[in-house]
Amino acid sequence: MPRLSSLASLSLLGLLLLSSPARASVPPWGTGESRGEDLSIWLVTFSPGDDVFAWWGHGSLVVEDRARQLQRLYNYGMYSFDDQTVVRFAKGRLEFWVGESSVNGTFRLYKSLGRDVRVQELNLTPEQRVQVAKRLADNVLPENREYLYEHYSDNCVTRLRDMIDSAVGGKLSEAERAPARMTLREHTRRYTAVSPPMSLLLDFMMNDSIDKPITRREEAFLPDELEQQVAELKVPGPGGQPVSLVERQWDYYASPRPRPPAQPPNFGPWIFALGVLLGGGALGLAAWERRGSRAARILLGLENAVVGLVLGIPGLALIVMWIGTDHVVTHHNENLFLANPVTLLAVPYGIRLMWNSAKARARLKWVWGFLAVTGALGVVLKVLPWFDQDNWRLVALILPISLGMAGASWLDRLGARAAVREPTARREDERVPSLKAS
Repeated sequence: MPRLSSLASLSLLGLLLLSSPARASVPPWGTGESRGEDLSIWLVTFSPGDDVFAWWGHGSLVVEDRARQLQRLYNYGMYSFDDQTVVRFAKGRLEFWVGESSVNGTFRLYKSLGRDVRVQELNLTPEQRVQVAKRLADNVLPENREYLYEHYSDNCVTRLRDMIDSAVGGKLSEAERAPARMTLREHTRRYTAVSPPMSLLLDFMMNDSIDKPITRREEAFLPDELEQQVAELKVPGPGGQPVSLVERQWDYYASPRPRPPAQPPNFGPWIFALGVLLGGGALGLAAWERRGSRAARILLGLENAVVGLVLGIPGLALIVMWIGTDHVVTHHNENLFLANPVTLLAVPYGIRLMWNSAKARARLKWVWGFLAVTGALGVVLKVLPWFDQDNWRLVALILPISLGMAGASWLDRLGARAAVREPTARREDERVPSLKAS
């Protein structure tokens, strides 16, 4: 029920945005009526939520005209669901847009979801406040509001980063030239640590483009990172002396839930143990079946089918996304050495193995033999500079499975051959006494 509750609340936010009376007219800072001295600009950071799309947190900008007692919150994270949403997402062409809403209503909504609402009032000059407020008012207009979303380089937080940077004359960009603490993949791993299976899936789907060294500017695709960078930035004050970009800050609501870990968790040993367990389990079932166990054969066939499905579907998705979509972060992915559409063949053959199909046994031998060889090849190729994807977690999980499955298939075939030779040898032994008697 938590997921349904979150979705219902987000739907409520959409209704709030669409029905807000504030949308009926252009605000005074959009028409040039507001004075810079009366304006206040806030950067608002919302902590991560329960659903996958909320794991990264969120950010918005608020414009307040104190003289008119008017506030609006600008949110670049708006998108709508329709019959084409899934298609656009699959093609990598998902359009987001900027909306405006009530500040207090939005804050109360995020509080009801148990998410932090942290506010930083920016120490901008009157001219800079007018500039930011005017751009926000222009961006929310129907002809300007839509943009093509890209998770790492053009999202609801990078838009805020660029607007603040423009207002302070590029000072934020200068500070952001320093190297980042970690790569985009490492940031992704620490924010998805709340769900290890989903973390592994996302890790599998993304190529080496997120393993390159990045700067702090690229790191600011995350709301928490932008919040920290803004808090650290110094800008020229009225007398030319450096002052903090944050004039004051406060928490509207502080959630008791923990923040994302500072470093990505080390799931590697556990993942390797799981891979060895599944691969070794297949070998154990094959050895058990050689003793004549029908249950072992059924379980081995079931394991083939389940593993083939769980690994084969993402492998097929990688091929489709590489060939037919604009999701460039999935293209040329080294994980195709480990799992690909061939893996899906284990599903029908595994089911047929449960019914003791001799042909399925022969096919599985070649399926898993091929995957074991390509998986090992993917590791060997890492000595070359072009194969630098950080996919060791996937290697630790999938390669032991492929090796174990391949070993089980060959062991099964050896057992079948031994079973054929044994009756033949027995018949030869039976002939010996009759020859002596004659």
